[in-house]
Amino acid sequence: MMMGTSGCPFFLAAPSLFLRSAMPFDFEHAVTAPFRMQPGLRKLAEGSVQFTPNHPASPHLREKLAVLCSQPEQALQIEPGFDALPALHAAMRQAAQEHPAALTLSSDGQLLAHALGWSVDDRGEVAALHPQAPQNIGQCLKALPASWRQAALFSLAIEEDLAIVDGRRASLPWLAVALPSHWDPRQKIGRHFAEVHAPVADNAVLVAAGEHLMKLVTGPQRWERFVWNVTRHPGLDAHPQRTPPTHWPADLDEAALSQHTWFRSERQTFIPLPERGQAVFTIRVAVRPLAQAVDTPARAQRLHDAIASMSPAALAYRQLTEARPGLLRWLAARAACADSASTP
Repeated sequence: MMMGTSGCPFFLAAPSLFLRSAMPFDFEHAVTAPFRMQPGLRKLAEGSVQFTPNHPASPHLREKLAVLCSQPEQALQIEPGFDALPALHAAMRQAAQEHPAALTLSSDGQLLAHALGWSVDDRGEVAALHPQAPQNIGQCLKALPASWRQAALFSLAIEEDLAIVDGRRASLPWLAVALPSHWDPRQKIGRHFAEVHAPVADNAVLVAAGEHLMKLVTGPQRWERFVWNVTRHPGLDAHPQRTPPTHWPADLDEAALSQHTWFRSERQTFIPLPERGQAVFTIRVAVRPLAQAVDTPARAQRLHDAIASMSPAALAYRQLTEARPGLLRWLAARAACADSASTP
């Protein structure tokens, strides 16, 4: 970002491409005013991909690997007696179809993560695909219970976190979530939709629609939705026990505030298994500096209006109460650059 003579930033093209391609977040669709907690589902466009393959230098891989190696029980959860394999294999086939160079699911149930150099069959047998396969990945997989190894390799091979939705019970019987946004997977496993979303501020519309939503996403149509927040935490992993709340310093001015502020977003999609009344729920987290996310005056205005319209409960839930005055001033200044640019 560069500053013009008026004090307004020149908005460059590169960050915009960053958001639209590397970070599949539909800013104009998701950031609206007045701000409301609502389902926000829309039909997934024909041919849209639902997975993003990891590569050895990916921050998603690095942070997921740290969790699965040190605290796997905080990410991997299953209800006793639940059979996750049919839904997982459906998701693996989808990922392999979208990214055949990165993933393969063989006819006998072996998952090959070509980009990571490891494979796991449905019995949990771990094998290196070549001598240069990263040893830390293999060691992490072998340390897990055999029943979790294939799911863990799939989780490491993609940027998305995963959950299985049971539409008949409106619950989550299986989770592989290493990068949660300030929630603990152990507190969500097996819970009804209403219980899962009970802590969410202004959740009445969302909870009231719960049963209908669960039936909708486990039907034949594929859906996606987007969620977002502004945060002081720059990491992808925001588990509450691994990332305690960070308070906003009171002495930061608007410019300094923007340099210590991040735009956290999620693209969520559903892979339905209507014959089982289930869906695989994918969550792709992305975190970018706020100045990169708000890369046009129009987006600055949209985000300003959304934050300005949040209720006190929503601000508290998102830990934005202290930050809102400074954020609104900074966003208003960026939005005003559109008027400055049009003035001779």
